[in-house]
Amino acid sequence: MGRIVVYCQPGAKQTQCVGLHDGKPKIQLKAPPVDGAANKALIAYLADICGVPKSAISIELGASGRTKRVEVAGLSDEEISRRLTATA
Repeated sequence: MGRIVVYCQPGAKQTQCVGLHDGKPKIQLKAPPVDGAANKALIAYLADICGVPKSAISIELGASGRTKRVEVAGLSDEEISRRLTATA
């Protein structure tokens, strides 16, 4: 299982990875930070980018903050980072 720390910006115009914020991938999320909508959008986005089912992704830390540690089953840390940076 791979882990990555990401910085999320909810309420953006579209969901995308836009580079780095304090050394972490910065992901803009179209969903608002209400009732877990942004967390669900993050999981769906990462599942699409990483090519894994949404059930393979979990938010370990930071569910209520902008900085989140995410675990992705079936991929290494390096592979997750590579796939995210390829989309930025």
